[in-house]
Amino acid sequence: MARTMARLESILTQLLFDFSLQIRVAAERTEAGSTTDSKQKGTSSVIGKINNLATVDIANTTATRDLVLVVWYLPIQVTLSSIFLYLVLGWSAFVGLALMVALLPVPGYLTTLLRHAQVEKMKKTDQRTQLVTETMNVLRTIKLFGWEVKFEEKIAERRDEELLWVWKGKLLNLIVMLVNNVIPTLTMLAAYATATLVMRIELTASIVFSSILVFDSLRNEIQAANSTIGALVRGKVSLDRINDFFKETELLHPYEACHDLSGPPSGSSQNNDVYLRNASFTWSPVSETESSTPGSFRLTVPGEIQFMEGAINLIIGPTGAGKTSLLMALLGEMQFVQTQPDSAFNLPRTGGVALAVQEPWVQNETIRDNILFHSPFEEERYKKVLYQCALEPDLELFEAGDLTEVGERGLTLSGGQKARLTLARAIYSKAQVILLDDVLAALDVHTAKWIVDKCLKGDLVKGRTILLITHNIALVRPIADFVVSIDSNGVANGHGRNLMEALEVEAALQENYEKDKIETSEAEDLVDKPSEEDRKAAGKLILEEEVQQGDVSWKAWRLFFNALGGEHTVLFATVLVAGQIFEGFILNFNLWYLGYWSSQYENHPASDVPVARYLGTYVGLTLIWVANNLSKDVWYTLGTLRASRTIHRLLAQSILGATLRWLDETPVARVITRMTLDIGSVDGTLVFFVDGFISLLMSAVNNLIGAVFFVPIFMVPGLVVAAIGTFTGRRYMKAQLSVRRELSKVKAPMLSHFSAAMTGLVSIRAYGAEETFKDESRRRTDHYVRIARLNYDLNRWIGVRIDSLGAVFTGALAAYLTYGSTIKAANIGFSLNKAVEFATWTLHLVLVSNLVQVEATSLERIAAFIEIEQEPKSTESGKPPASWPTTGDIQVENLTARYSKRRADLQCFTIYLSKSVRESELELLEGLESSLTLALLRAIVTKGTVYFDRLPTDQVNLDALRSSITIIPQSPELLSGTLRFNLDPFDEYDDATLNNALNASGLLSTRPGSEEGRFNLDSIIASGGTNVSAGQRQIISLARAIVRSSKFLILDEATSAIDHETDSIIQNTLRRELGADVTVLTIAHRLQTIMDADRIMVLDAGRIVEFASPTDLLSKEHGAFKALVDGSSDRGHLYELVKVRSSS
Repeated sequence: MARTMARLESILTQLLFDFSLQIRVAAERTEAGSTTDSKQKGTSSVIGKINNLATVDIANTTATRDLVLVVWYLPIQVTLSSIFLYLVLGWSAFVGLALMVALLPVPGYLTTLLRHAQVEKMKKTDQRTQLVTETMNVLRTIKLFGWEVKFEEKIAERRDEELLWVWKGKLLNLIVMLVNNVIPTLTMLAAYATATLVMRIELTASIVFSSILVFDSLRNEIQAANSTIGALVRGKVSLDRINDFFKETELLHPYEACHDLSGPPSGSSQNNDVYLRNASFTWSPVSETESSTPGSFRLTVPGEIQFMEGAINLIIGPTGAGKTSLLMALLGEMQFVQTQPDSAFNLPRTGGVALAVQEPWVQNETIRDNILFHSPFEEERYKKVLYQCALEPDLELFEAGDLTEVGERGLTLSGGQKARLTLARAIYSKAQVILLDDVLAALDVHTAKWIVDKCLKGDLVKGRTILLITHNIALVRPIADFVVSIDSNGVANGHGRNLMEALEVEAALQENYEKDKIETSEAEDLVDKPSEEDRKAAGKLILEEEVQQGDVSWKAWRLFFNALGGEHTVLFATVLVAGQIFEGFILNFNLWYLGYWSSQYENHPASDVPVARYLGTYVGLTLIWVANNLSKDVWYTLGTLRASRTIHRLLAQSILGATLRWLDETPVARVITRMTLDIGSVDGTLVFFVDGFISLLMSAVNNLIGAVFFVPIFMVPGLVVAAIGTFTGRRYMKAQLSVRRELSKVKAPMLSHFSAAMTGLVSIRAYGAEETFKDESRRRTDHYVRIARLNYDLNRWIGVRIDSLGAVFTGALAAYLTYGSTIKAANIGFSLNKAVEFATWTLHLVLVSNLVQVEATSLERIAAFIEIEQEPKSTESGKPPASWPTTGDIQVENLTARYSKRRADLQCFTIYLSKSVRESELELLEGLESSLTLALLRAIVTKGTVYFDRLPTDQVNLDALRSSITIIPQSPELLSGTLRFNLDPFDEYDDATLNNALNASGLLSTRPGSEEGRFNLDSIIASGGTNVSAGQRQIISLARAIVRSSKFLILDEATSAIDHETDSIIQNTLRRELGADVTVLTIAHRLQTIMDADRIMVLDAGRIVEFASPTDLLSKEHGAFKALVDGSSDRGHLYELVKVRSSS
């Protein structure tokens, strides 16, 4: 069975991963678009759902391993028990058994209700997991906006919805267990009543106690079957969910990547060309496309576009026109709509395809592994790639060079470094077709010029077909051999080499081209090499998960018991223990009372025994036991719900309050494992075993007292059994605790691999690397399954020994009491019954105590996460005045910033940004720009003082500080839900304010066509904003900033992914919408963007090189900024802009 369960888990995991690699990218968008909830609730994420399937659902499915108990073991036990009862009680036994059969539909009906509750509970778990997954993916944005508390409330709300169904499920489970406990008791009462009242059988001690043992055995088997049925219900629900995922998720079939029914294009003799002909593409099937979603975009190719083979093909168009969609259409990721008989498209795969996406996808590996991407290492080629992609200076910043781990989603790299790393991967590959999606957007002028001159003109791309999307038309014009333009309505047309023709078609492109000529630098040098003292002590980033040794710590247990009892832990424990003791007393008294009843037949004739009175008393005692049992279980269940809510809240608070450095060092999959598998253990398995441990402990003590009361000599063998069981259990625990901890540790890498593959799904399919990723998934799964198999084997090891020990002890004791003692039959029966139960429960106690320790490793891992490094908490003294901030004054004194305690990113400097000017914009070039931003927001380690509107920021609560500052990052992160939800996640503004922000930001101008598909507040945004372009994501972030109306605005390369027309709209919006007392900090690589700033800062290697007005900087001979401007192809226009600004 252990081997079967391990194989089942392996097969399901690999099947889920293999299937996920075939998911159509639009599947998530379609699902998001189908929701009717305007506030994101109910939206499901594919990645979040896969995480839940790979953890909770597969675990539930494999937990059905005791199915054999219900299928054949239980029927055999019932049959044998029925035969024995017939031999003892005659046909009255069949009366009881008939009643049991008649009552079976009751637990069957309750089980149906339990299954429904489990289905609803898993839906709520999916929603919570989705929110947690998405929150972790955008946690940096949440922290920098000061949204931790509000997102904690949202997670708590989802958790409460989930716990409501957990409560319903547990309550139903309690009722099912109670019914299954009562049914054997009713069966016994019916049999005894029939035997005494109808058949007039004397209930002697031998009949009572022998039949009671059978009835108890029957009860235990039914209880075990009930637990198994609960697991079967959960497993069936999970298996159905996995099956539904396989059936309902839209797949991308391999043949769709090349769809040509009419042959190659005219003039082509073979089908190795890249072309589109009379084709249309949508993200969703035409019948499912909704006009209110951005996903309703349609890309149209009215004629024939045949890209030039072995040359550089340029794809241009305004922001949101569909340039990326054109590449996705060629890759087969979009839905192909055949509009004419000869409609076709083709992307040859025989020579290989490489893709560099606009949002760089990097793996949590070293820089070298990311570039090689499973290709053989060729040193000469590799060095050429580093040189041509301008990565050599970056590698010198890292102590470990190209062996530096980049972290999840490339957290240790800047946006430009990630873009060049993705480009290097594509160039290093030997693919014949290379698709480059705006790789120059995140680069400064120097680096972009280098990439064009050294890489795109280099020997590594000769003879290869390159499709290049860019907004920097002037820079790439000299190397373009073929031009394709896409207008704002999504219509694509080819123009051959005639770039000017393409520019004339779209006025916005002409404006982009003219402005690009201004910014194109003629400088050949890239950057100065950093000094040795500036090298980062990088290398290993992701920390290995710490595995505890020995027993579960008291710290973890204290967390659990405090959460279980809430504010009245002692009262909770007292009531629970009192209920358990009273239950044991009632059970002992019931059994003794049956013995007392049977002894009456030894001293009185059967006709003189008042059967009805004894039977009524026994029924009354049974009802008292039922009422106590139900009350005790409800009391404990309420405590478990309180513990689940409290522990989840503490865990969420700790993660949301963690430092950025901890978040960078900890894989998201590890956090999600805590919030799913480990929390699931606290919700179910752990509390179940703790309850079992307490019940078994009380039962063992009660049975020991009952047995010793009449047979004192029983104390010696009883203690021997307990000692042997404890010794066996300790040996088991030494092995099992380590195995269970390792089992949890190796689960996170599996989930991390899942998440990374899903994030880079398009890139993986473009490179044709599916088999490589499947092999890696199998390797990780095999490692996990080997440990899982050992876990199952250890459980079987302890089970066999405990069952054997119990059988030997029970047989020996029964022989002694029967043949070697002179005690009365009733007392022998009572003592033997108690002795058997003591042995059984003691050995089970040892097993369950070990299982409690094993499951408590989840609690231990949660406790470790609750004590991670935290940012400063809010205090009453840290609350700023209600009117703060009134201005955007920023003053920095002697600031030194460190991203970690090991290295300095910003050296000591002092600056002052005054409100006396309408806005202050700073340009940070070739430096650690993000470090300054993080330092101002107190997101990294700093020394010195920063004053914001005359208040020291280190004395202001972080949430107050960050909610007063707005940042628009280079790679903005959006949430799944409506556009309204992304602008105003917490319903703080009315629709008029939100619509004004949309209009002011220029978002609506990116879809100037018909009403169909235009943005509105109810437009659906997929998780991560995957159904809108990178430029549109930046514009949505700008609209969010306008809504917040902060006094200090940080633009971190906020316009890198948009065209110049939209950039101009944004700059005008900033000047029009922002007040005169707002300070704007701009980080940009476009000289055009910052030439009219009040002051410009140039940082190099963490130090301020220059900081003055543009006029002063341009008058400085041999200045760094002046060199940049003088090196521009249109320096005269830049000087004119500064002159106009200074005279205004």
